[in-house]
Amino acid sequence: MAGDVTLSRGQWSTQFGFILAAAGSAVGLGNIWKFPYITGVYGGGAFVLVYLGCVLAVGLPLMIAELIIGRRAQQNPVGAFQKLHKPGSQWQIAGWLGVASGFIILSFYSVVAGWAIAYLFKSIVGFSGTSAEIQGQFGNLIGNAWASIGWHTLFMAMTIGIVLGGVRKGIERWAKILMPALIILLLGLACYGLFTTDGGAQALTFLFEPDFSKLSAEGFLSALGHAFFTLSLGMGAMITYGSYMDRKAHIIRDAVVISLLDTVIALLAGVAIFSLVFAYGLEPSQGPGLIFQTLPVLFADIGPWVSVPFFVLLSFAALSSSISLLEVVVSYFIDKRGWGRAKATIIMGFLIYLLGLLCATASITVPFRGKSQGFLDIFDFITTNYMLPIGGLLTCLFLAWIVNEKVIKEEFGSSGNLYKLTMFTLRFITPIAVLMVLLHGLEWLPFMDYVN
Repeated sequence: MAGDVTLSRGQWSTQFGFILAAAGSAVGLGNIWKFPYITGVYGGGAFVLVYLGCVLAVGLPLMIAELIIGRRAQQNPVGAFQKLHKPGSQWQIAGWLGVASGFIILSFYSVVAGWAIAYLFKSIVGFSGTSAEIQGQFGNLIGNAWASIGWHTLFMAMTIGIVLGGVRKGIERWAKILMPALIILLLGLACYGLFTTDGGAQALTFLFEPDFSKLSAEGFLSALGHAFFTLSLGMGAMITYGSYMDRKAHIIRDAVVISLLDTVIALLAGVAIFSLVFAYGLEPSQGPGLIFQTLPVLFADIGPWVSVPFFVLLSFAALSSSISLLEVVVSYFIDKRGWGRAKATIIMGFLIYLLGLLCATASITVPFRGKSQGFLDIFDFITTNYMLPIGGLLTCLFLAWIVNEKVIKEEFGSSGNLYKLTMFTLRFITPIAVLMVLLHGLEWLPFMDYVN
């Protein structure tokens, strides 16, 4: 059977290429869009401090676990759990959740990324009109099904084209282009905000001076959840990318570098955005509309030489993540079904594209959780609140309690204090934290007051 044949798999050509690709998977719209927003909502510096602690307690250990599973098994997420336990293992449900999550998330992620590309073209032309007219452009875009479908089509075509090239000639090659460009753009925007506007000092104070009086229990759980989601955990991406790693690569060091890059990029995005927000006297907690409604009003005054790099940055961040989502799905059909890369990429990419058409058509709504909602919101809720946390929790428990400890030590590279600390965290701290993320998303924590 095709699923039983050991196929020649791709491998990263360099450690640097792997780090850029994995960091690209982690760095997405959440870093540029969501992190500054939730930082603003929950009080700035105190939230950042808690977030960094959550990265150390949840994000980094779980990333190490996923990379160990992937490299040891040299398989897609489903095959990895089977290989490290036994054929038909019930633990493979974590792998299936990863493949399904990649499929569903990319279907709506591509629509949102398409909006970023649309705004890139708008910024080239230049934003003009009254503030209300500029802000209204976003509502016009998402309300126009044909426009959303067109940008969704373009973005999916770009994603499929890169993944068709394979691990080295596709994903790694483009990661070496997208990630350095993204970092340069972000550094430029952050420097602009710090040194040429009146909001730079206020942005630094807001981001890095803790004020714990503004940090609620809701803020703490949001920091915990973002630390989990921002590193592409629970969706099989790091297992898949880990399966292409060289046996000599140092998993712990690479995981630290990837987590550090992701965090630094999120903080730089905060500096760049909040510098503009404060310079123009706006509120830092204005909500997700900040990116597509509020900032374009500022860009109309500043000019395209700032708005164009910003939306290029947003588009690059989206693309670097989308290729990992598609690769998770494609790797399963290559490894377990014996499909060639071209067949797996085109067929699965097209099916994801078709599902995304539902998300791009905002007028199509169905009853969900007591109200009528579009498929984009429904898919986002299901993956974020159910599939990813459950997948992450199962992955953590699998490595910590099921995988042979000798195997873990071999992949870890040592059995000293760092190994003991990591395993203690994976066994007793990370699972509880991920469970809290799950319960928080499901609104099952009785001590929380939820605001819809």
